[in-house]
Amino acid sequence: MRYLILSDMHANWDAFEVVLRRTRRKRFDAALVLGDLVGYGGAPNQVVEAVRRLGPKVYTVRGNHDKVVAGIDNGSNFNQTALTAAQWTTGRLTPKNLRYVRELPRGPLGVEEGMAICHGSPLDEDTYVFSDVDAYEIFSQFTVPVVFFGHTHIPSIFSLEGRRLRVAPLKGDGGTIHLHPEGRYLLNPGSIGQPRDRDPRASYMIYDSRRRVVRWYRVPYPVGEAQKKIREAGLPGSLADRLAVGT
Repeated sequence: MRYLILSDMHANWDAFEVVLRRTRRKRFDAALVLGDLVGYGGAPNQVVEAVRRLGPKVYTVRGNHDKVVAGIDNGSNFNQTALTAAQWTTGRLTPKNLRYVRELPRGPLGVEEGMAICHGSPLDEDTYVFSDVDAYEIFSQFTVPVVFFGHTHIPSIFSLEGRRLRVAPLKGDGGTIHLHPEGRYLLNPGSIGQPRDRDPRASYMIYDSRRRVVRWYRVPYPVGEAQKKIREAGLPGSLADRLAVGT
């Protein structure tokens, strides 16, 4: 099976549209969406509608911003900028799109034998996975060998091969990762809509589960157009500024 893996679009239609154009001519059996369709950005309806149109099959889990926008979480742990953007988004989504966001399932979600997706940790959808300690806790308690997750906005891979635990950020223009048949992996495709690894380009992955090969990509998009949408919406200017530097 071939999977297109997308995460953390954050209502950035200009970035998401470029990624969808880049992948339009490729064949996929399914798309995997790892949450946070909305929040921060100025084009929530366009992003949600594009996710709803993905095919032929889509597996989607909710993110923490999706929950706050949908009223499932009150956002008490959000900073004021994030909460302002979430509240604005709730008021801008169409009823159909708001219902779609509200009904997104909680992760982890099984996709096929030996593979699952989630937003944060598979042990807790809101937990960030940054370190070898985080990864060790997951490998000790969650037995699915290949897990794709988002939330941190940083492209990365955590692997356990034998007794060797490795953590590696994925830097540069893209690359290929071959998964060992006996290994266990946590893979983060990074963020499409708000990268935080000091690289402003949108980030995504493609996974061939039969060959156990992951390919990851960075693509430029018109950052200025995304910034314009944020400012015209009256959202905090810092949300526009950070897109240019990938933080």
